[in-house]
Amino acid sequence: MNKLILAFLALSVCACSAFAGTTSYSGKEMKQTVQQAPCPEWYGDREWNVSLWGAYAFTGTENNRTDKETADDDGILGTYDHFLGGDHAWGGGADVKYFFHRYFGLGVEGFGLAGKGLHLITDHITENEEHYVNEDHGVGGAFGTFTLRYPFQCSRFSPYIWGGVGGVFGGRNDHRIRPYFSTVGVVNDDESRFAGQLGGGLEVRLTRHIGWMGDFAWNFVDGSQNDFGMVRTGLNFAF
Repeated sequence: MNKLILAFLALSVCACSAFAGTTSYSGKEMKQTVQQAPCPEWYGDREWNVSLWGAYAFTGTENNRTDKETADDDGILGTYDHFLGGDHAWGGGADVKYFFHRYFGLGVEGFGLAGKGLHLITDHITENEEHYVNEDHGVGGAFGTFTLRYPFQCSRFSPYIWGGVGGVFGGRNDHRIRPYFSTVGVVNDDESRFAGQLGGGLEVRLTRHIGWMGDFAWNFVDGSQNDFGMVRTGLNFAF
């Protein structure tokens, strides 16, 4: 009997020692702080951007030429765009920008458009009766630009606006002249003009270095009835 009591006491002492060496924690103490992984940044604070895009341009002046007889006899040519020449033109271009800050960038832009217009041929200059002929011509432009963008935090989306100054070249415009050996005629020569540009759009980054962009710009061309709008879409490469 004594041996049984001693064995029980020994087990009790061991059990007390085991519990005495165990530390207990409350529910709050058991919780561990989980740190969230930082969200991906799709736009750099400093980066080069190279964009390649297709373009559709439309004139700001309605194409409403007079008939050939009125244009020839009365010298009234009607209304029409004096640079692109027709209602619209297709083309493309590229621009290079350096963002020296997350939100601001400087760059250069160039584009080319396939212009289509009409040119009046008068019976005073040729032996044929007066008539209109199609005039296909290439129109180009070059601008220095300043871009303001706003990349949303942890987002692929970045709206932007920009402005530019530069020039456009290759435009066509009928001019009535009075040659030495005839009464009145019409010439259609290449023209170059100073121009300004304002626009806005949206870029969506597909990866950290490749994005899709789409925007609209209005081109203010020196002279009357010369302005035109341009819709652009293409890819942007960031480095």
